[in-house]
Amino acid sequence: MTGAGVPLRELGLIILVAAAITYLTTGAVRSAVVRSGRIAEIRSRDAHSQPTPSVGGLAMFCGFLAAVFLATQLPALTRGFLPVTPEMNAVVWSALAIVLVGVIDDLLELSALLKLVGQLAAAGIMTALGLTWTLLFVPFGDGTTVILDQFQSAILTGFITVLLINAMNFVDGLDGLAAGLGMIAGGAILVFSLTVLHDQGGAVSAYPPAIIAAALVGICAGFLPHNFEPSRIFMGDSGAMLIGLLLAAASTSASGKINMSLYGGVDMVALMSPFIVVAAAVFVPVLDLVWAVVRRVSQGRSPFAADKLHIHHRLLSLGHTHRRTVLVLYLWVSAVAFGAVSFSIVPTRVAVAFSAVALVAAFVMTLIPLRQGKIGRTPLPTRVVASTEPH
Repeated sequence: MTGAGVPLRELGLIILVAAAITYLTTGAVRSAVVRSGRIAEIRSRDAHSQPTPSVGGLAMFCGFLAAVFLATQLPALTRGFLPVTPEMNAVVWSALAIVLVGVIDDLLELSALLKLVGQLAAAGIMTALGLTWTLLFVPFGDGTTVILDQFQSAILTGFITVLLINAMNFVDGLDGLAAGLGMIAGGAILVFSLTVLHDQGGAVSAYPPAIIAAALVGICAGFLPHNFEPSRIFMGDSGAMLIGLLLAAASTSASGKINMSLYGGVDMVALMSPFIVVAAAVFVPVLDLVWAVVRRVSQGRSPFAADKLHIHHRLLSLGHTHRRTVLVLYLWVSAVAFGAVSFSIVPTRVAVAFSAVALVAAFVMTLIPLRQGKIGRTPLPTRVVASTEPH
């Protein structure tokens, strides 16, 4: 029901439609690509054993557009659109730009520089059309909310957008991994947006991130049946970069316009919850990105030079199976992201206990191969997805 400013029924419908359209469209996209023969040959650094279509992001974008169109037709969600706010308009056009770049790269393989230019262009479109960080909470002393000027907001928004686009691009290395992490991260931001809608009686600022996050959850859920091991289609750069952009858009919308003074004298954890939730939701992909860049630069290599030393590769070498590696990463992201969200929903003591239990469970799951004496014995599976990071 829709009550207290929280359109649960409508957002649930957004998730279902996004999932259904993505699921149906993915099959059609795969068939079209196979018939056209536009399937990339296996490269020396790839670990999968047979050519597989890799433009699944196109189907995900179709699901996203369907979800957004439906949202415009639902009276309970119209406050998330023009003329009330330009944010959803900005998301749609920037998503179109990043998907076009991704599809071209999936089919023709763009250089790292051209891909970066495309990412910056998509971020610039989002900023120019009105989705930017306008407020930034500085948690020092008594805490200060800084109002950013147009240039500062454009730089910060562009940096966060390109960072998350590449973080999801780098982490997309196993069947079902990027889609699952995107679904979990989007779910965490959606839950947080719902708490803001409830606490602030339907604040307009919380509608766009809720709609974006719901659509993101839906398109990832709809793509997963096609992409979980053994994968019949890869999302490619078009999908991974779309997930990253939507996470950046939801993060910016959820955290970049909330005046922390509205929270009054609550504790620091609750005060910082928008930033904690966003950071937690993208923690694993960003950690993998930073780790990869530092590793490559320290070795005198390009930060865009592909390798097989990402977090998922290390879990595989530890002895996890393909599916268990993906599930372990799902568990870590869920523990961190929903642990952070819990601070906005339940008392701090309960949130701490929940987070601790979840993190311990993830840690124990990670170490299972050591208990079974399988370290170094499990070969890399033949169905590992081609890395979609920049070449």
